[in-house]
Amino acid sequence: MRLGRMIQAVDAHAAGEPGRVIVGGVLDVPGSTMLEKARHLEAHGDALRRLMLREPRGYPAANCNVILPPTRPEADAGFVIMEHVEYPGMSGTNTICTVTVLLETGIVPMREPVTELTLEAPAGLIRVRAACTGGKVTSVTFRNVPAFAVHLDRKIEVPRLGTLAVDVAWGGMFYVIADARALGLALTPDEGRDIVRVTEMIKAAAREQVPVTHPEQPAFTGPTIGQLSGPPSRSDADMKNVVTVSTGTLGVIDRSPCGTGTCARMATLHARGTLGLDQDFRHEGILGTIFTGRLVEETTVGPYRAVVPTLSGQGWITGFATYVVDPSDPFPEGFTVGDIW
Repeated sequence: MRLGRMIQAVDAHAAGEPGRVIVGGVLDVPGSTMLEKARHLEAHGDALRRLMLREPRGYPAANCNVILPPTRPEADAGFVIMEHVEYPGMSGTNTICTVTVLLETGIVPMREPVTELTLEAPAGLIRVRAACTGGKVTSVTFRNVPAFAVHLDRKIEVPRLGTLAVDVAWGGMFYVIADARALGLALTPDEGRDIVRVTEMIKAAAREQVPVTHPEQPAFTGPTIGQLSGPPSRSDADMKNVVTVSTGTLGVIDRSPCGTGTCARMATLHARGTLGLDQDFRHEGILGTIFTGRLVEETTVGPYRAVVPTLSGQGWITGFATYVVDPSDPFPEGFTVGDIW
């Protein structure tokens, strides 16, 4: 059999959110920084993202990461994050999945009880501490890029919902955050369709009415992702959230408590004076899983007061696969159908 392409990947999930990690079949991508490599893929190699995330090899909730040689000497590895409608600068669940795969497969040597490593993401260098026992990564804690609030309680007009007060914040992506209680939602799995519909409406309105650009990395604009926030279901959690990731015309719920979404939420809480430095913030997701965030430093990003967050969670490998493209395949870059996309 003659194949047009062969890609080796390790499938994993972090707190329920899937994150496929490409470990073979992509040698490198042009670019002097990881951000330039991401932009090159977006402009010239987007077929890889479509191939891995669309049917029949992918599905709406899928994410994918490409491990690449780093461009910074202090980094152990680089990675580019690919989602259905964008190449994010940073992602918590994808970082946790990538670290888990790098260490548990031996691509980066594991040292017990703690392995320290540095990843180069498109948004910058990510310092990581991974707790390891018996060859297993039991916890991943990473120091994220600075997070900051752009708008607090900003009023926007959302068709069919009326006037809503929202926050807009950066945690590695630009989030628009709304109060779930004001929308009559408890953030439970049975509300999934309503959560997605409402969040996509809010995000569309926010992009039109409160567009934002990162002051130091203007390639990142938004808001590109929406978050509904509410009280926790678990007694050991501080808050609960559900993030909806766009897939094109529809959206899909992040199964985890969302890493960059947690960092963005902590930035808004700090800006309000309700979350201090060196204080654990346990954030619950729709499945009842927890990410633990902590603000460790105050800083500035352009004109904004910012905070440096850390985030802790765990990932699990779920499978090893070789994906191929037959030259006669009528769908070499996959497809989408409106029933689930």
